[in-house]
Amino acid sequence: MAARLVIAITSQDIGARITTRRRVPGGFRDAVGILVSWEDGLLKVRKRDGTLVEIQEETLVAAKVVPAAPPRPGRMQQ
Repeated sequence: MAARLVIAITSQDIGARITTRRRVPGGFRDAVGILVSWEDGLLKVRKRDGTLVEIQEETLVAAKVVPAAPPRPGRMQQ
């Protein structure tokens, strides 16, 4: 049974944590992070390490809002 790919985010999800899958030459790439902007067909996603990923809307094959990241092991919560 094949997985169903759905784009279930909109510009209304800015500020939410999302996961994305996009087409790139030779396959697919995934990015998980906070959707910081979506303007003129360009999504910007800030990953946990601070990296900003720019994704052209037409390359998206799947995306959805996901829960907040679990705490990293060995880190104390405040």
